[in-house]
Amino acid sequence: MANGIVIKNKKASFEYFLLELFTAGIQLTGTEIKSIRLGKVSLREAYCTFINDELFVRSMHIAEYKYGTHYNHDPKRDRKLLLNKRELKKLSTKVREKGLTIVPVKLFINERGLAKLNIALAKGKHFFDKRESLKKKETKREIDRSKEY
Repeated sequence: MANGIVIKNKKASFEYFLLELFTAGIQLTGTEIKSIRLGKVSLREAYCTFINDELFVRSMHIAEYKYGTHYNHDPKRDRKLLLNKRELKKLSTKVREKGLTIVPVKLFINERGLAKLNIALAKGKHFFDKRESLKKKETKREIDRSKEY
């Protein structure tokens, strides 16, 4: 069933230092999984937050299903992330520390056909860190170009 659907949040690695990765399931409605299988998802503005000791992803845009009826979903609704209690407790204690946040990094469909979201415990980068990331990216691109010739 693995059909190769992988949606990445490219902005996350540029804006944050990704400290620790977790894989979480997502609680979805019927038409949301159909839109994900079509690749109609944006993680650009998405972020994770705790509400009543449960982790939710907010502002993740899943486009409405084209062939849906009046049962179609709200594109930007809050979606519950499914993690075990130990992982939730670890994340909640880390988030209370200064400067740490949880960002979605990658959305994919696993071999069983279930939608999974890779989230990362992250620390924000400063301006000079972003310039350094751009320099590394540019030098890597130049090296790859020189290998082609």
